[in-house]
Amino acid sequence: MNNLRAIDLNLLVVLDALLAERHLSRAAARLNMSQPAVSHALARLRHLLGDPLFRREGGRMVPTLRAQALAPPLAEALAQIRSVLGPNAFDPAAPHVFRLTMSDYGAGLVLPGLMRQLRRIAPEIRLVVTQKSREAMIEAVSEGEADLALGVFPGLPPQLEAELLLTDRYICLLDPAHQPVRSGGLTAEAFWSAPHAHVAVQGDFTTEIELHLKDRGGARRLALILPHWSIAPKVIAGTDLILTVASRAVPAAPEPLIVTAPPVPLPPIPFSAIHARRRKADPALRWLIARLREVVGEEAGTAVA
Repeated sequence: MNNLRAIDLNLLVVLDALLAERHLSRAAARLNMSQPAVSHALARLRHLLGDPLFRREGGRMVPTLRAQALAPPLAEALAQIRSVLGPNAFDPAAPHVFRLTMSDYGAGLVLPGLMRQLRRIAPEIRLVVTQKSREAMIEAVSEGEADLALGVFPGLPPQLEAELLLTDRYICLLDPAHQPVRSGGLTAEAFWSAPHAHVAVQGDFTTEIELHLKDRGGARRLALILPHWSIAPKVIAGTDLILTVASRAVPAAPEPLIVTAPPVPLPPIPFSAIHARRRKADPALRWLIARLREVVGEEAGTAVA
C-alpha cells in the first residue's frame, strides 16, 4: 500500500461510487462502466485492502466497518484531487442519471423549471424521481438509493446534511360559502372549531403543524388526512373543511376557494435538499444543487439564501 505506483488509483473511484450508491448496477451506471467491470474492481479492492468491504442484505450492499471508516477520508481525498483538476470536473454534456425523491409539493416547486433547464443545457442527463414518506426519503439518501431528497426535514441523522433552497409559509384555504370568514380574516375561534383537512404522505398526522400547535396547548380537529397536496384544494370545495398548506403548494386558489392567513402563529417551512455528507464534494451533486437554487430562485422571484 505504500507503493502508490503499484496501485491502480481508479479502484478508489470505484470504491467511492460503491459507498455512495450501495448498489452494484447503480455504481456501474454512475461510473459509465459495465457491471462485470465494477465487480472485478471490487474483487481487486477486497484483495488490496484485506476486507470484504460490503455484504449483501436483500438487494443492498451494506458496507463493513472498514469500508465505513474509509468513506470520509476517501471522499475528502477524491474531492481534493478533483479540485486540482479544476472546478468543472462534472461534464453536464455527458450522460448521467440523478435519482431524486420528493413529495408532489417538492415536484411542483422544482421539476418544471429544472426540466426546462436540463433540456436546454444538459439534454443527456436523466432524472428518476420517486415519492416516499419523509422517513423513507432519509433512508434512501442514507443508503445511496437516492442522490438527493427534497422536502422539509426538521431532524436528520449525522450522516446527512441539508442545504436550504427556500423558506415557504403556511396559508389557509376554505370555501366561504361553507366556512364564513369575517372582514378581518379567519378568526382563531373559527380555526379551532372547524374541521380540518391535512396532507401527510403516509397518513401520519404528527407533522410540524400538529407538533407546533401541541407545544402551545392546541390541537386541530382533523376530518380528513390525505397523501397528495395537489388534490387537497379540490377536496375541500363545497365543504366546511379548512386546509392549511404551504403557500407555494397552491399558486392560485381554485374557485370557489379563498386564501386567508392562519389566525394562529405557525412556523416557517424550510424547503431543503438533503444528501449524504460523504458526497458533499461530489461535483455532480454540486452542479445539480446549483441548478436547483437557480430554479427555486426564479420560482420565488427572489434570491435564495
